Amino acid sequence: MYGVILAGGVGTRLWPRSRASHPKQFTDITGSGWTMIQATARRLEGLAGSDQLFVVTGPSYADLVTQQLPQMPASHLLVEPSGRNTAPAVGLACLHVRRLQPDATVAILPADHVILQPDQFQAALRRAVEVAQENWIVTLGIEPTFAHSGYGYIKRREVLASAAEIPAYRVERFLEKPNRAVAEQFLSEGGYYWNGGIFVSRADRLLEELARQAPALYGCLERIDAALDSAQASQVLAEVWQEMPSISIDYAVMEGARQVAVVPLQAGWNDVGSWDALETVLEQDGAGNRIARGEVLLLDSTNNIVYSDKRLVALIHIDNLVVVDTGDTLLIGDKNNMQRVKEVVEMLRDQGRTELL
Repeated sequence: MYGVILAGGVGTRLWPRSRASHPKQFTDITGSGWTMIQATARRLEGLAGSDQLFVVTGPSYADLVTQQLPQMPASHLLVEPSGRNTAPAVGLACLHVRRLQPDATVAILPADHVILQPDQFQAALRRAVEVAQENWIVTLGIEPTFAHSGYGYIKRREVLASAAEIPAYRVERFLEKPNRAVAEQFLSEGGYYWNGGIFVSRADRLLEELARQAPALYGCLERIDAALDSAQASQVLAEVWQEMPSISIDYAVMEGARQVAVVPLQAGWNDVGSWDALETVLEQDGAGNRIARGEVLLLDSTNNIVYSDKRLVALIHIDNLVVVDTGDTLLIGDKNNMQRVKEVVEMLRDQGRTELL
């Protein structure tokens, strides 16, 4: 199996720790001792060797990938000239994997997820690889823990015939992000999973679906593929990428693909899309406070989330806040309104404060 890590996002909802120059996947947000991309690579140990690891990222982050994943071959760092969403990134990686091993299976993994139970994750991934080798495109469906309205959902159909301990189901359909009432209905009915954006397939199978469903995108990939072994490879990539459609792998492949399966995943998954999401991945003290990083003193304070890069933070009679101190920037917000961090980022952009972005 080959692991393909997608590492091109910016992660503005975790500002000010996640910035355009150093986004969240290259940061230890949770205080684990590993950056998020390093943790993603470590979860593949025993399934894919370092020579079976690929990373797709943008020009601004190539050096960060090299620094943080020195075990990966330099030729496996795939730099896309500009962001074109996930389908072109996946297609580019599949071209390279197919050249190494025509029948290879690939696991497509976002670089910025937290998995608290890596053994359960590996077990589900192994099962997904087994199903993918039977020519299915497989997604890991996150077992929902509450009626989340910020994720897309996957509805399952019948179980695939197998004696395996972990089941796999045929996918009935992918659903857009629902409102709260619909999400609650999904949970009460059962058979629905969060779409975490983790996919497993043979590389040639994904490319076949791109050719069938997204011919314009696949045409660009063919031109890139034809030049990969030539001295003009970089030039062709840069030229063709300007014409590359911008589309997600969900829309380009998954929603219309033939033979799509889902393997359930219960492994303490979280995409850490905002500061308040740390509530589900960090240990709490007796008063419900969670410290992501730094030295923190708490007096009569409850249910806070604190991250500090350098300075001591002291809270007195403070409840339900997120406090993030990165040295040059201090963010303090109500825990229930942290999605509005994006508005702060937009305000700074409008003011031309690029040094803080």
